[in-house]
Amino acid sequence: MSIFRSIDIAASGLTAERLRMDIISNNIANVNATRTNTGEAYRRQMPVYESRQKDSFYEVLQQARGKSDTYQGLGVKVVGIVEDQEPFKMVYDPQHPDANEKGYVAMPNVNIVKEMVDMISASRAYEANVTVVNAAKGMAMQALEIGRG
Repeated sequence: MSIFRSIDIAASGLTAERLRMDIISNNIANVNATRTNTGEAYRRQMPVYESRQKDSFYEVLQQARGKSDTYQGLGVKVVGIVEDQEPFKMVYDPQHPDANEKGYVAMPNVNIVKEMVDMISASRAYEANVTVVNAAKGMAMQALEIGRG
């Protein structure tokens, strides 16, 4: 595995975790949104990840020639964003404009504690990928120094 492939894998992780943090931020921002374009309360969103496959021309050519390495981990990609189907929280507030005939308001199914835990997890994963990129850069610089001396 080349040093550039490891940077590419870590970069895919950086992109995926940045999107995850954006989605979490959106969930937190809409924690009190009782009305959306669909007419119902905001639903929590979550990213769906999938392993990247060998799909570049070079990788397919190398595999056809029988010179492909056996390393299958090529990073991660986001294949979609799904809505959490957990039921809305019903809160009694008869004065609210979105209250039903019984005085209950459907509040978003966003749990702020869960979102903060997910944000910390995404932040740590992002930091881990940055560390991988920096380590690969350091190894490349050391290899250049060896060539000089």
